[in-house]
Amino acid sequence: MAQTVSETHPVAEVNEPATISGGHLVAKALKAEGIDVIFTLCGGHIIDIYDGCVDEGIAVVDVRHEQVAAHAADGYARVTGKPGCAVVTAGPGTTDAVTGVANAFRAESPMLLIGGQGALNQHKMGSLQDLPHVDMMTPITKFAATVPHTARVADMVSMAFRECFNGAPGPSFLEIPRDSLDNSVPVDQATVPEAGRYRASTKSIGDPASIEALADLLVRAEKPVVLLGSQVWTSRGSDAAVEFARQLDIPAYMNGAARGTLPPGDPHHFHLSRRYAFNNADLILIVGTPFDFRMGYGRRLPKSATVVQIDLDYRTVGKNRDIDLGLVGDPGAILAAVTQAASGRLRKADRKAWFAELHAEEDASYQKRLPRQLSDANPIHPLRLAHEINEFLTEDSIYIGDGGDIVTFSGGVVQPKSPGHWMDPGPLGTLGVGIPFVLAAKYAQPEKEVVTLFGDGAFSLTGWDFETLVRFNLPFVGVVGNNSSMNQIRYGQEAKYGQSRGRIGNTLGDVRYDEFARMLGGYGEEVRDPKDIGPALQRARESGLPSLINVWVDPDAYAPGTMNQTMYK
Repeated sequence: MAQTVSETHPVAEVNEPATISGGHLVAKALKAEGIDVIFTLCGGHIIDIYDGCVDEGIAVVDVRHEQVAAHAADGYARVTGKPGCAVVTAGPGTTDAVTGVANAFRAESPMLLIGGQGALNQHKMGSLQDLPHVDMMTPITKFAATVPHTARVADMVSMAFRECFNGAPGPSFLEIPRDSLDNSVPVDQATVPEAGRYRASTKSIGDPASIEALADLLVRAEKPVVLLGSQVWTSRGSDAAVEFARQLDIPAYMNGAARGTLPPGDPHHFHLSRRYAFNNADLILIVGTPFDFRMGYGRRLPKSATVVQIDLDYRTVGKNRDIDLGLVGDPGAILAAVTQAASGRLRKADRKAWFAELHAEEDASYQKRLPRQLSDANPIHPLRLAHEINEFLTEDSIYIGDGGDIVTFSGGVVQPKSPGHWMDPGPLGTLGVGIPFVLAAKYAQPEKEVVTLFGDGAFSLTGWDFETLVRFNLPFVGVVGNNSSMNQIRYGQEAKYGQSRGRIGNTLGDVRYDEFARMLGGYGEEVRDPKDIGPALQRARESGLPSLINVWVDPDAYAPGTMNQTMYK
């Protein structure tokens, strides 16, 4: 049941009723949700929240740009499985955070953005930084509202968090006017809901009949394949997915945050043969990823195959492509239920030929790419850089990709070795998430190593918050693949307009990011020879500082994924 502030924090009896401010109610509501840190950039509208956070033991991590705060809250949710929280001031503070919220929306990441607003008694009078924040945030959140009174602050914070987990997760936005934060109300009017008392279970398996139907399809299939998408990690269903693949003997491919669900070398882990597998499978199971541009809007799946889709969001199932069976619910719970339903009914020997076929295709693709991956060319081939990073990763390294073409190269090479150890922007394709994601990952899990690959263009967008990492003593190994270009866009321009116009609007200066790192108190090193990449990475690790290794890569090498983008077709 909900508790009043006086019940949770007894106050001494005085002549006047004890009161509590709106900012302190925000902090109590955040504490009840398990929030232990807020990411923020200061502003006069929101400082009472800071005062409350200090009293509640919630850390205040201040950054240099509100976009960074929002991205960090998104990243914190991805790493921890708990919702993240960013707090920004009104007007430009909130608009600066829009990109981070939009990225979380497309990536289905649960976070709350709290924005300031002018006082209610100044509504429509032209107060400082007054904008229609709720109207702007509504299309890119699962919930957006204004707190109408100090007494409603805590329960509306709880309401916003609850909406973050309605169906597929996502962000919420709460606008709190300055007087609602600064004013106080008697404690007996201030109610802080308890997080564990107003939540329903989200671990639904949907229709039990569909579980049985999918089990039957999988048992009968001769050439099944499963693609595990980001919702597998979001729902913390990695163990269930591993058990599913191994017990039902199904080749598994992974994308997005699901990378690392099965470790490299596992006989059920496949990586390079996905297109071949889809073209030749008789049953394709898509788990927790939509038929969006990354999937060719579903058109890459042959009509001859039986296609089954599992997703947290009813609206996603069957969108852009017809399916044979759709299941709505928690991916991990559904996979566990299907494993149980099919238990003891499968003859694994029947799949040996299919596995051998895919392993042969996998090896052929790897051997075809290997000469470029081991190339000693100068400028450095991006595949060689990706290879060196992959060799450098440990079992416990979190890999973050922030860029266009350079990160597309890495997607075919870098393979995290554990679940939850891959982070990228997600389907919005937002550049600039790298530094904020490092901030979130290292703050949440300081014992883990974080390795981040930036494109030089991507780093430039939020790179000044490298200083925040230095200030909070959050070391990481950063690599800038520097080709002085926004190469993913450059390829499209050259393909469409010819080389004479290929350099318009996408060429950058030859920036020494290693010197930038040293200027801000971190570790920096420049690399021009591929044989020096590995030793430089090791020195960055040993430095114990936030680091940037500036690696000059070939500006005329394009990733296959860049050349195959649907927007250029």
